[in-house]
Amino acid sequence: MKNYACSLQRTRLLICCSYHEFLARLKPFLIYTFYFSSISFVGFGILTVLKPKTSFKPRNLDLLFTSASSATLSSMSTVEMEVFSTSQLIVITILMFMGGEVFTSMVELLLKRSKFIRTCNFDGRKIESVESDPSSNGSIRFEYSNNPFSKYDSIKFLGHVVLGYLVVIHILGISFVLLYLCLVSSAEDVLRNKGLKKFMFAVFTVVSTFANCGFVPTNENMMVFIKNPGLLWILIPQILLGNTLFPSCLRFVIWVLGKKIKKAEANYLLENDNTTTSSVYFHLFPSQHSVLLAATVFGFIILGFVIFSSLEWNSAALSGLNTYQKIVGILFQCVNARHSGETIVDLSIISPAITVFFVVMMYLPPYTSFLPITKDEETPLESVIRRKRRKTAAENLVLSQLSYLVIFIIIICITERKSLKKDPVNFSVLNITVEVIR
Repeated sequence: MKNYACSLQRTRLLICCSYHEFLARLKPFLIYTFYFSSISFVGFGILTVLKPKTSFKPRNLDLLFTSASSATLSSMSTVEMEVFSTSQLIVITILMFMGGEVFTSMVELLLKRSKFIRTCNFDGRKIESVESDPSSNGSIRFEYSNNPFSKYDSIKFLGHVVLGYLVVIHILGISFVLLYLCLVSSAEDVLRNKGLKKFMFAVFTVVSTFANCGFVPTNENMMVFIKNPGLLWILIPQILLGNTLFPSCLRFVIWVLGKKIKKAEANYLLENDNTTTSSVYFHLFPSQHSVLLAATVFGFIILGFVIFSSLEWNSAALSGLNTYQKIVGILFQCVNARHSGETIVDLSIISPAITVFFVVMMYLPPYTSFLPITKDEETPLESVIRRKRRKTAAENLVLSQLSYLVIFIIIICITERKSLKKDPVNFSVLNITVEVIR
């Protein structure tokens, strides 16, 4: 029996090590491709089984497109959102949550941890070196940064922080939206007229806003709430915290937690050099870069607010609104211009100059910073590009993102050339450009 138990234990240990070895060596691209493809097809299968709210039944291709769009946060749909039943909206909500940048980034942390777990040697942890710290009254201070397990502990701590960040912001957002709907009758009347439940609307909208998907369970998106500035104020932080300001806020949260708990892990993440820190988590930037990123984000918002206000203040898009509603509405629209996709105005009637500005904002990556970054504060991607001087033949053939966008815009213009002639208002080169980039 002892030999059998030992053999069984060795078999389990071998399977565990092999599993984590497989995860550690599998390319991240293949993992993400498999991940998004899987949840898209699973979501499509569930959507086809569930019945819609109206008598209109979407085609299977439309449901597949909606499922993939929800999982990849592209915010494009060929079916009006009010067609979907409550159960279908729940499925779309789950897809958006699982496809969010913050949620999927935890997959990266899981892979990082697997590189350490696969060693199967955590029961015998050893500290490589210790030294006496005179400032601590002769106590022993471990060289945490030299400890081979320090990185694992830091990744584990970071995973908990990201999970807590995700859960807390969603709970707060849903709570505030529900509170607003209960206190403001005009917003509640909109949902009642459309047959939407308050809790379902709150969960769906907050998840979509934080993930920067842009879906809203109304056919008019957020245009029906243009006169509800309180709701817009609640959603604005969700947009920023889930995308452009995520690295800055994450570093601040780690700094706060490091003051009271998990000081060693927090110090490892915050105080190590950029190469070590960035290798743990791509979204964790150095302190200076985090500050400059936040400054760039707010700079773009202010610039967009000035342009929008100067050109559209008295336009038909903002007609019927008072000064306060216009200010909040313009601010909400400018915050959404980066990647979220929610809108309170009809984009087809705004000034072309603003449309071009929105196109540029949508094209820029979420962590764009035009402010100076020193060599010590550069991002991991910038560091790799700087050090890598030789490129393979395959890499030399890869086009830039702008090139791919231009190619797809040209292809769409060719395939839709008849529509461009028959309906130049809805089918224009500018509209096609906006949809492709968004």
